[in-house]
Amino acid sequence: MNAIEIAINMEKDAIRFYTEAAEKTKHPAGKKMLQSITEDEKRHMQMLSEIFKEVDIKISEVSPMKNMKTIFESMKDSMMKRIEATNDELEAFKVAMHMEKEGIEFYKKAEAEAQKEKERALFNRLIKEEQEHYSIFANTYSFMSDTGNWFMWEEHSIVEG
Repeated sequence: MNAIEIAINMEKDAIRFYTEAAEKTKHPAGKKMLQSITEDEKRHMQMLSEIFKEVDIKISEVSPMKNMKTIFESMKDSMMKRIEATNDELEAFKVAMHMEKEGIEFYKKAEAEAQKEKERALFNRLIKEEQEHYSIFANTYSFMSDTGNWFMWEEHSIVEG
């Protein structure tokens, strides 16, 4: 099995995991974030499939972080209400962070070993997006586990008193 085939299988696993996690997650921010990441992973799988079939692909410049900002902006009011995340939800985000780290390492190795420029460019793009996914998961984990401190640090609030 070559790197593209392995990557396609990794993306399939990620899609399956994130879809299941989104279905189980009650926290609205977590649910929307997982759904958005699932769509990113589907796009990754499509790009990998096209390059595997040697179809000429256009590597799209998509920013998962911008998508998340849009989601969080649209949910700002409802996010201010304290909704407790379950331990299962938090554990899902820990697993997601681990999966993204493994994906990043795999894509770095695949990029270094790729023979074709198109493959190197695709792996490089996937590395960047998976790094953004990791940051999104870490930030969401922080938000869901301790919303008050998350707002203080993310908004750079100064506690006066």
